[in-house]
Amino acid sequence: MIAYFTWIAEDVRRLLAGLGCRTLDDAIGRVDLLERVDHPEMPRAQMLDLSLVLADPLAGGEAPRRRTADRNDRPGVESLDDEILDTLAPRLESGRPFAGVYDIGNHHLTVGARIAGRIAERLGNAGLPQGSIRLRFRGSAGQSFGAFALPGMHLELEGEANDYVGKGLTGGEIVIRPFREAAAAGATGEDVLLGNTTLYGATAGKLFVAGRAGDRFAVRNSGAIAVIEGAGAHCCEYMTAGVVLVLGPVGRNFAAGMSNGVAYVLDDTETFSARCNTDMVAVRALEASDEQLVLELLREHGAKTGSAKARAILDSWDRFGPLFRKVVPHAAPAPVALPAEVAPATRRAEQEPSAAATEQRQL
Repeated sequence: MIAYFTWIAEDVRRLLAGLGCRTLDDAIGRVDLLERVDHPEMPRAQMLDLSLVLADPLAGGEAPRRRTADRNDRPGVESLDDEILDTLAPRLESGRPFAGVYDIGNHHLTVGARIAGRIAERLGNAGLPQGSIRLRFRGSAGQSFGAFALPGMHLELEGEANDYVGKGLTGGEIVIRPFREAAAAGATGEDVLLGNTTLYGATAGKLFVAGRAGDRFAVRNSGAIAVIEGAGAHCCEYMTAGVVLVLGPVGRNFAAGMSNGVAYVLDDTETFSARCNTDMVAVRALEASDEQLVLELLREHGAKTGSAKARAILDSWDRFGPLFRKVVPHAAPAPVALPAEVAPATRRAEQEPSAAATEQRQL
């Protein structure tokens, strides 16, 4: 990437030198260096009026400018991260924990990223102790909810989210469950709560979603642990590490380019083998160590999201256990060990369930 942009810069410099300019500033406003090229064979192109582009900007007495309009930020829309940081920043400086509850809309983009950046400025990717920052949201989150979340950040959403949830997740935890009104129906696995390309490039952390995801879930996942209740096409595409547990149907081309990590899929419709791309992976039955991991993740998922589907599977494990399939790359080391943080986290979640999960179970 560095070489690519270096070549672009050298190309621009050569073009500027050919125009007799040393810098881009010298070229701005130099309409005398432009000329119209006619193309009679393209009548529609000949109709294009370029008079404003070729007009001398100094004719009006003004100096050339790079731009003549302010940024096109939507009027009246404030970054939700900035609002949170107004009260969170003093806590970060003092090291005190912080918790907050906020409404969220799809115009709120990349919620959590600026907070992660502020933490990284002080502590790097090591983040904060677990439970330091607990943020609860209700609504429809915009793109990149929870992007780059660091250790110590816990984001809980009641509602739904757009594309790129958990992009670049770096140790934080994201929990998403449906609106209480929808959850009252009990069939959480039927709700689509996530857009596309979730956990893109994630390196660590956890994601629990009491619902389905769109296409390319966990694409390029490099270490995050995730539990969802269904996914679209290309799930686990180019995955290089981490654990993904899917408690429902998936779309075509599952695990395309998956070179490491492990995925577990509940194949209760017996259609998974036709939807898995086996060029680089094998589909197997669960072993004893796999059952332990799946059960731990199911308990943690149920405790944190209040998932009715997780509860049903746990209550009837003898029936559902044989229906799970393990997806592991041909070249990956086996068996996949139980992540050290899963079991302790599950016990904590069962002892101190999230407020959102408590509300869910009370419905």
